[in-house]
Amino acid sequence: MSIDKSLKSPGGIQRTRNVLTRGERIDQLIEEGRWQEGQSALGLPKVLVKRVVAGKKKKKKEEDAGNEQEAQETEET
Repeated sequence: MSIDKSLKSPGGIQRTRNVLTRGERIDQLIEEGRWQEGQSALGLPKVLVKRVVAGKKKKKKEEDAGNEQEAQETEET
């Protein structure tokens, strides 16, 4: 059954899904080295879902460093 267009949220899912598809689980097992070639795709072991953490803004540090350099230059003159 599909979801009505009026009930869909714009932009899709905004948070991390807590369930992976079988293909995604196999890909992650391959990356971790826990997948043997020829292994059955049924009864897969559990896989930890990686959550994306938003990075901190670094612009303030760069701006602060630039302001400090300007302050030092004005002090020297």
